[in-house]
Amino acid sequence: DKSGKDGATVGSGLLTYPVLMAADILLYQADLVPVGEDQVQHLELTRDLAEKFNHAYSPTFTVPEYVLGKTAARVMSLQEPTRKMSKSDANLNANIYITDDADTIRRKIGRAVTDSGTEIRPGDDKPGITNLLDILSAATGTPIGELTNQWAGKTYGEFKPAVGEAVAAMLAPVRERHADLSKHPDHLAQVLKTGAEQAQQRAYRTLSKVYKKVGFVERFR
Repeated sequence: DKSGKDGATVGSGLLTYPVLMAADILLYQADLVPVGEDQVQHLELTRDLAEKFNHAYSPTFTVPEYVLGKTAARVMSLQEPTRKMSKSDANLNANIYITDDADTIRRKIGRAVTDSGTEIRPGDDKPGITNLLDILSAATGTPIGELTNQWAGKTYGEFKPAVGEAVAAMLAPVRERHADLSKHPDHLAQVLKTGAEQAQQRAYRTLSKVYKKVGFVERFR
């Protein structure tokens, strides 16, 4: 997918990312990790690494479990619904940012690619509508089957604005909180500093155990 977008060559960071993600999880002894559907394989790698290290050197790492959402576990691009939504997509109409205002969210979903036909139902032959149904289900908490019944016989022109309104309403409290916090940069800096110190202390506890067990000289802080 990446080489298709960026040419034949991809950076080494892409290839080492799964191991970096595993290190981030294991270092802090996480037991539950919320992920999207496309990251389940990364958690499986993380579990493998933890189990192999624990077997070789004695129990050290927590073997984490993943938590997968019941709906919208894999949100697809609004413009290419056969590909996952990406925050780095060059097409700004393909994704939704948490900080997008309500009008921008409505406009993006209004421009979302749909499918031939008029039925509002999930299906492999309707990736665009399936994606919007997933998004609406996540935004409202309504099961896909119930949404399909609600929208039976209605048009895309009626459906897409409803999805836009639901997403805008869901993100409004987050966006407003973000705007409020952004007014207090000193407070944010202190929160980040405190969090970094706590994270470092926890990380060093794990790292110290690892260094001792494998025979490395302990790092200086």
